[in-house]
Amino acid sequence: MIRTVIFDMDGVLVDTEPLHHDAFFRHFAELGIPMTREEYATFLGASTRNVYQTLKAQFGLEQEVETLIQRKRELFGKSFDESRELELLPGARPLIEALHQAGVPLQLASSASKETIARVFTRFGLYPYFDNLVSGEDFPRSKPDPAIFRHAAQLAGIPPHECVVIEDSANGVTAAKAAGMVCIGYQSEHSEGQDLHHADQVVASLTQLSAAAILAL
Repeated sequence: MIRTVIFDMDGVLVDTEPLHHDAFFRHFAELGIPMTREEYATFLGASTRNVYQTLKAQFGLEQEVETLIQRKRELFGKSFDESRELELLPGARPLIEALHQAGVPLQLASSASKETIARVFTRFGLYPYFDNLVSGEDFPRSKPDPAIFRHAAQLAGIPPHECVVIEDSANGVTAAKAAGMVCIGYQSEHSEGQDLHHADQVVASLTQLSAAAILAL
């Protein structure tokens, strides 16, 4: 029996990926780091901290990880505040509202920073619908490590096997399954190059999901 739904944020509730992409590649250019689309795709679902830890080791960057993170966040924040096109993805708000009305507690488990989560939740008024917000910046390892999902379940007071995760990245799906949870893979147009075949169910749009269908998983 499903008793709570754990949402990823980027690529599931809102598509901030173009803003992250722009911020990362502007920073990569500043640092002189060559980056292909294929290499960048492997970072999807990872925290900014883990991205820069990897790049610092790979390219021998002189800057401290915290300095690198702060510069990327400055670039992202500017793009976020200036964006007039950013909206919740189709079906996200109706699904959240339907689950909330059905009395299903909702959790967020996102690799995004607390700052980015706050920007999104403030902009779209999502705070009333969620019981707990968990950021990947509080964990030493990013998805596919399952720690973030296990912690969300612990905060909710619900066993992992009674949790369902909605994820759009291969790393996220792997993490959810490793945590012992049911996982719905969201194969959206924004999740380019992500293999979600190991999810329990894959949908192309959140409009394909309903509160009743999720609770019946």
